[in-house]
Amino acid sequence: MKVVQLSITNFRSIKSADLQFDGHTLLVGPNNVGKSTICEALDLVLGPDRVSRFPPVEEFDFHNANYLQPPAEEGGEPTPIPIRIAVVLVDINAEVENRCGQHLEFWNTVERRVLGPGEVAEANPPLVVSCLRLETQAKYNPEEDEFEAQTYFTHSPNAEPDELDRVGKDIKRLFGFLYLRAVRTGSRALSLERGSLLDVILRLRGTRAGLWEKAIERLRGLDIEQDATHLQPVLQSIEARLGKYIATDVPGRTTKLHVSQLTREHLRKTMAFFLAISQDQQPVPFQQVGTGTLNVLVLALLSFIAELKPSSVIFAMEEPEIALPPHTQRRIADYLLHKTTQAFATSHSPFVIERFEPEQTVLLSRGQDSSVIGKRVSDSSGLKGNDFRRYARRGLTECMLGKGAIVVEGLTEFNALPVVARKMEEANEDLQPLDIAGVAFFDAESEGQMPKFGNFFKSLGLKTFGFYDLAARSAQKKQELIDAYDIDCEHQYAGFEALVAAEVPVDRQWAFLDDLRQTGDCGNFLIPGVRPADDVVRGLVMTALKGHKGAGWAARLLDGCEVHELPATVIGFLAPIYAAFPKPVEVAAIAEPAEAVPPAEPGAPA
Repeated sequence: MKVVQLSITNFRSIKSADLQFDGHTLLVGPNNVGKSTICEALDLVLGPDRVSRFPPVEEFDFHNANYLQPPAEEGGEPTPIPIRIAVVLVDINAEVENRCGQHLEFWNTVERRVLGPGEVAEANPPLVVSCLRLETQAKYNPEEDEFEAQTYFTHSPNAEPDELDRVGKDIKRLFGFLYLRAVRTGSRALSLERGSLLDVILRLRGTRAGLWEKAIERLRGLDIEQDATHLQPVLQSIEARLGKYIATDVPGRTTKLHVSQLTREHLRKTMAFFLAISQDQQPVPFQQVGTGTLNVLVLALLSFIAELKPSSVIFAMEEPEIALPPHTQRRIADYLLHKTTQAFATSHSPFVIERFEPEQTVLLSRGQDSSVIGKRVSDSSGLKGNDFRRYARRGLTECMLGKGAIVVEGLTEFNALPVVARKMEEANEDLQPLDIAGVAFFDAESEGQMPKFGNFFKSLGLKTFGFYDLAARSAQKKQELIDAYDIDCEHQYAGFEALVAAEVPVDRQWAFLDDLRQTGDCGNFLIPGVRPADDVVRGLVMTALKGHKGAGWAARLLDGCEVHELPATVIGFLAPIYAAFPKPVEVAAIAEPAEAVPPAEPGAPA
């Protein structure tokens, strides 16, 4: 089964959202945009155990903790404001179809909607398929002073008027939904607590029958005191003292030590999975191995579950890259894509993002009213799938996850402009650092590709800034650049090297060349031992920078400059970018009241 639509109202950081999915989905976006909230919402409506908790939701699960509408009139009763999460499932398997037949409807795959009354004649496959609509409603119950939640079939033709049929836990288990939170990896995944991955495997395999009863029976018969005879006098003394206050007719001993409370719930919490990593190490509790090893263990459990339920596994997984090397990140992403029916993942890692196709990657953004909007990367203009995969690890994903992109036409500018930005920030504490503002630099590798990337970032909702050389171009080409960028900067020099040579003081340029010569970093590039004329120095700098673009010499030269020595053209380009992302106003610290000075006693010296 697969989720094709998710609607969220009044849940956590999301006031409203209506998202469409088409198979595997990678959710990307800046922090606090709502990625985890979407995963939690899926768990609330599809997870078999979530609504069984007590309480299933709490105050801050409601948007802005707003779960009561004030009364319209003074003295009236407040009205509960509910959470509502709804999904549409397609690719219904035979078992679910048999159990939920009366609740089935039809989904138009082209128009992406459920057919309404009177449209049954249009239910022609393959464009129209069977679907199942579910919704979870959660609200505050003033009479019980508790929060309640329940999942229902949205289409309940046999229910009483204004009522819906409930979705039981047994039905939800058939959906095969599993939610792996990042924090669960090290604390619950390999425990036997309810809902852990190990517990899921035992349940799917049907191997839990008798486990707890047999374990309890063995623990009940375990005589701990036999190996600790020194405890017996102490326990007997305690029993004698208790006998003075509590009457008992139990023959013999009335106290006994056990290693457990002999309940199933307590055993679930105390049983531990042990693991030995090397030959010289005894097995230790799984929590004590490295975080990366833990995540690989989780991957092994996930693959086990996929083999147990190959036809119905829907995974939601947060940030699979945590504490993992790149090759393992790629393996987890490939597992999700190829071994599950549908996967929802969140990530900030280019090694994970690059494994998903652009049409599988949904960029989330927030509206002014706390609504969340999802946009497929493939729907963004100007960038093909091959380009997306090629540049995923070259800064493309960093820009996508931010608020602005500074696009330059070559490696020299890509290395040099951040140096100027850093020096501006160090010299002026009123400037918000670009990385904190969410503005990243991107190398388009040529001027010809700059319109493509500018349009791509702009279509994702980012502010775009272009910086490139003076060149002869048609009016159409120039207009393409102007349209692609919010700030379009064609500087007046034929190359960035010429800009540096013209605008950086010649004394600083010679100091740079002399340093190259003395350190031996100049290689085969000849630098005289005595300073030549200024125009010769500028020519040497231009030649050096052009011939050693990959060495980062332009950035090295600018790094040695004082702020007033930096190129005015670059300063002028960056200044309005900083203005577009002003530093937040700091909250003034409240001054502590001055300590009161007691009045001097009469006759005391002043």
